[in-house]
Amino acid sequence: MTPDLKSYDVILVNSSAGKDSQAMLDYVVALATAAGVRDRVSVVHCDLGRVEWKGTLELAERQAAHYGVPFRAVARPQGDLLTHIETRGKFPSSTARYCTSDHKRGQVRRVMTALTDAVRATGGTAGRPVRILNCMGIRADESPARAKKNAFERDAKASNGRRSVDAWLPIFDWTVTQVWDRIKASGVEHHRAYDLGMKRLSCVFCIFAPKPALLIAGAHNPELLAEYVRVEEKIGHDFRKGFKLKVIQDEIAAGVDTAKLTDSDTGCWNM
Repeated sequence: MTPDLKSYDVILVNSSAGKDSQAMLDYVVALATAAGVRDRVSVVHCDLGRVEWKGTLELAERQAAHYGVPFRAVARPQGDLLTHIETRGKFPSSTARYCTSDHKRGQVRRVMTALTDAVRATGGTAGRPVRILNCMGIRADESPARAKKNAFERDAKASNGRRSVDAWLPIFDWTVTQVWDRIKASGVEHHRAYDLGMKRLSCVFCIFAPKPALLIAGAHNPELLAEYVRVEEKIGHDFRKGFKLKVIQDEIAAGVDTAKLTDSDTGCWNM
């Protein structure tokens, strides 16, 4: 289902600078251009600071600039995710995903508030709530859990008396081949992490990442890995239940060859 883009005041594209949000941005801009509402498209990037791959924020901004659409970066004012973990004394988990709720979803709602204010200031809504289409690059074949999501639904928690928000997953049914084909056709640069063997561009050390992906990430980000291990030891809480990042650090120090890891090794992230 493709919603009627003309019926929205704001078309908000969430960008991690990763492959899925990159392909989604290209697709949504094309649809908005065809509908004559390209000027309603904005890009938001949740800046996770040092826990992201280097250059991620800058790449997200360049990707938005390529399409000539406004770009906003937003971050949790209290500090980045690793600081949050150290303060909280626990890593996120599948049942306590504060990395998503506090550092992404909550921050995007701040942007929604600002965009709502801007639209209302023009007086063009005739007193009705501002209509926001929140676009996210989630795909069904990323994991069994994501396959169960709805490609389009009202976001009641993000909506209020001043705004009405719908959540849309424009490339929900796309394959990874379709994603890369779209990126190649666009001519827009992608993040170098993919060329190193990563299959996703999230936090460098994502709690959902398979071990081979953590090995690749650690091999190319040794200083950040050392910081995570320090925090892990300080708070006495495993990166994942029964699994310490110290294991990744030790295997890299022992000379594991990450270049030999295959596509199947770095497959499903079970998100």
